[in-house]
Amino acid sequence: MLRAQAMTESGQVQNRALRVAILGATGLVGRTMLQVLEERDFPISELRLFASSRSAGTELEFRGQRIAVQEVNEEGFRGLELALFSAGAEASRKWAPIAASAGALVIDNSSAWRMDPEVPLCIPEVNLEAARKAPKRIIANPNCATIQMLVALAPLHREAKIRQIVVATYQAASGAGQKLVKRLEEELRHFVEKGQVALSNAPERPLACNLLMEWKRDVQSHHQEEELKLINETRKILGDPSIIVSPTTVRVPVFNGHAEAIHVEFERPITAQRAREILEAAEGVQVVDEFAKGIYPTPIDADGQDLVLVGRIREALGKPNALSLWVVADNLRKGAATNAIQIAEALFSIMG
Repeated sequence: MLRAQAMTESGQVQNRALRVAILGATGLVGRTMLQVLEERDFPISELRLFASSRSAGTELEFRGQRIAVQEVNEEGFRGLELALFSAGAEASRKWAPIAASAGALVIDNSSAWRMDPEVPLCIPEVNLEAARKAPKRIIANPNCATIQMLVALAPLHREAKIRQIVVATYQAASGAGQKLVKRLEEELRHFVEKGQVALSNAPERPLACNLLMEWKRDVQSHHQEEELKLINETRKILGDPSIIVSPTTVRVPVFNGHAEAIHVEFERPITAQRAREILEAAEGVQVVDEFAKGIYPTPIDADGQDLVLVGRIREALGKPNALSLWVVADNLRKGAATNAIQIAEALFSIMG
């Protein structure tokens, strides 16, 4: 049984459980948070579930009990020690300061606080120490695509210092929430039954049998919002604004599990063999790379896992100090829910 450790007045460590809340409990990430908390036997003495008014009254199961989801309100955060947020940027901007002022440590999965200089942006395997200084009592989870990329690249950065990253993402429907997952299901069903890709009553471009780039557009920079997240978050997490990041983000007709094709250039020499050795020893990484046998990771392999899977590790032909990798992870788990819970485990010194 996992226990949270707390200091007594005499300086002795004692084990105790925590009062925890999830905001956005009925969404894909919120439900995954419940699952991960249960799987990891996170020590909870009280669990409160919050969502918007349209989801209030829904019952969710946790450790064999049904818990009613409440409409989020200011009073609901009183007495809490930990609040896990996954309700979008607007809700986080409103409710995170309220929860923090009530005494809770907030770990937020939205983009609302990521670039705030007083809010740490944390991946436990990469920069856990940053999370120990949170003056606003708010810690930000990075974007899912950033998390899996940096879990793989940070150990290599420590070895040879990254100069430039060129990355193309292949992002699953679940990264956009339940609505897109259901739409993809309907589009695929329609295609099988009717032999046509597009639904006649759907104004959006179809995702089934297609590739999309439907994020908020920054017209001035000609980048999508998702691409700017990869650029800015990478620099903040690695603490190096000189790193050049050139991303292209793409939505693919996969239900869960993001993949990334990454080309990375270093300041110091590093071979594919040395990179493989580093990654095989790296926390949170599993190397799945037997090229001669055609073995490489796929989104189906990553689904339900907390590890970041890395394959196709190879040297760039004709370019020294450069490698290419293929990186895959479960975007709902390591890309969101698990990363947040790992932060909480570390900060509350939860130990086996």
